[in-house]
Amino acid sequence: MSPTHTNTNSDTQLRIQERALSAAGAAFVSAIIVNPLDVAKTRLQAQAAGVPYQGVCQMAPFQTNTTPHDIRCSAVSSSEPPLPCPSVCNRYKGTLDVLYKVTRQEGFPRLWRGTSASLALAVPTVGIYMPCYDILRNMVEDFTTQNAPNLTPYVPLVAGSVARSLACISCYPVELARTRMQAFRATQSGKPPGVWKTLLGVIHPDKGTNIFQSLHRYRFWWTGLGAQLSRDVPYSAICWSTLEPIRKSILGLAGDGASAATVLGANFSAGFVAGTLASAATCPLDVAKTRRQIEKDPERALKMTTRTTLLEIWRDGGLRGLFTGVAPRVGRAGPSVGIVVSFYEVVKYVLQLRHPT
Repeated sequence: MSPTHTNTNSDTQLRIQERALSAAGAAFVSAIIVNPLDVAKTRLQAQAAGVPYQGVCQMAPFQTNTTPHDIRCSAVSSSEPPLPCPSVCNRYKGTLDVLYKVTRQEGFPRLWRGTSASLALAVPTVGIYMPCYDILRNMVEDFTTQNAPNLTPYVPLVAGSVARSLACISCYPVELARTRMQAFRATQSGKPPGVWKTLLGVIHPDKGTNIFQSLHRYRFWWTGLGAQLSRDVPYSAICWSTLEPIRKSILGLAGDGASAATVLGANFSAGFVAGTLASAATCPLDVAKTRRQIEKDPERALKMTTRTTLLEIWRDGGLRGLFTGVAPRVGRAGPSVGIVVSFYEVVKYVLQLRHPT
C-alpha cells in the first residue's frame, strides 16, 4: 500500500472537530512566533506606498551600547522633551532595520503589534483552511484515481485553491484590521486600538457621513478582498503542489514505520520549502494587497483594482517595488508553513492512534 493511500484512509477516520482543533493549535503557535517578521514586511510595504513614519526616538535602554548615531536620535536627557527624529531614523532600510527601530522607538512589545488580530484571524482561518483542504483533497483524489488518473498530480493545486478561497472570504475583515494595525504606527501615549476599534476606524474615517455612506460603509471592511484572493489562491496552489510531492517522498523513505518524529520532520521540511517558494513567487501580489488595504481615501479605495495597483507599483518602483518586503515575507512564510503543517499533521497522527485501523 502506498504512503498516499495510507494517509488518505487514516485521514477519513478523523472528525471535522479534530481536524479543526489540530489546525487551530498550529495557527496559534505560528502566529506568535512569526509576527515580528510580519510587522517588518508590512512596514516596508507601507513605507513604499508613501506612509510616513514620523515620530520621536527614545533613549537607548543600554547606554553602554550607545553610538554617535544613537545619540543623534535620542533626547538629551530624561528631563527634556523628546526630540523629533531626523529622516535617517524614520526611514526603514531593511528587515533588521525595521525590527531595530520599532524596538527602539516604539518598544519591544510593538514587534507583536497585531498579534491579537493574527490570532483572531489565524485560528478560524486555518481551522477552515486545513480541514477543508484535507477533505477536498481526499474527495478529489479518490475521484481522479478511479476516473482520471492523469489528473491526480493536480489535486493539491485545486483543493488548496478552493480551501484558501473559502477561508479568506469568511475571515477577511480581521485580515484588513491586522494589516492596518501593523502598517500604521501607534501613538506614543495610550493603548493602541485593537481589532474592533481599527475596523470601526475603517468605516467611520470622519464624522461627516451622509446617508449613502452610512448604508454602504461596511463595504470598506472588504476593501482589497480581490487582491487578497489574487495573492492567496496562487500562493496555495504553488504551496500545496510543491509540498505534497516532497512530503510523500520523505514519508515514503520511512515506509510503514513512520513515527511522530518522522511525521514532524517530513512535514516541516516540505512546508518550509513550499512556503518559501510560494511566498517569493507571489510577493508582488502581496505588495498590491497591502497597498489596497492601507488606502485611507474611501473613494480611491473603492476604485482601486489589483491590476491598476500593480501597474502603479511598477511605475513608482519598478521590479524592486514589486518585491518590496520579500525578505521578511519569505523569512516568515517558510517557518510559518512548516510549523502549521507539521503541528497539524503531528496532532492528527496522535489523534489517529485513538481510532481503530
